[in-house]
Amino acid sequence: MIQTLSKPTDQRLIHSGVSWQQFQLIQEAFSDSPGIRLSYYKGEVEIFAVSQDHEIFSGTIAGLLFIYFADKEIEFFPTGTCTQEKEGVASAQADESYCIGTQKKTPDLSIEVVFTSGTLSKLKRYQELGVLEVWFWEDGLFTIHHLRVSGYERIYHSEVLPDLDIDLLSRCLLMTSRVEAVKEFRRGIS
Repeated sequence: MIQTLSKPTDQRLIHSGVSWQQFQLIQEAFSDSPGIRLSYYKGEVEIFAVSQDHEIFSGTIAGLLFIYFADKEIEFFPTGTCTQEKEGVASAQADESYCIGTQKKTPDLSIEVVFTSGTLSKLKRYQELGVLEVWFWEDGLFTIHHLRVSGYERIYHSEVLPDLDIDLLSRCLLMTSRVEAVKEFRRGIS
């Protein structure tokens, strides 16, 4: 059975005119606050409180990708919500992120579950950080953006994981039973 998505109550606060030093103080103040994500881009701070639904979808994406990596024997390093920073310019915490093949300072893939707006500003952050590919999962669908010399280009199949059926992944995320989603995903990637 496929579920209908309703927008969860993720809470988001954006404040402009913040220096990097002020942002670091804000980071320190929230360091012991689980469920709070912070990002920064050229003076704009986003403070984001994730909902339970947000975490369920994020965790399901991670679980299905772990199955995919293991099944396809792809070496990977999950970096999760690890803070990625370029001092004074940008800071981001993806919902999920991965280094493919070898561990690196900057992940090859960052994934965001989006229940609010702001994907364009998020892409600017990731571009500053040099993340090769960014996926946004919004309204039950993935949009994939691959970094080129001129910036991010929207693509329809991942170049980081070219054999992954992104439509299969989307369908499985919308299944009401996580057990059935895993079974369907395993069948689809075999």
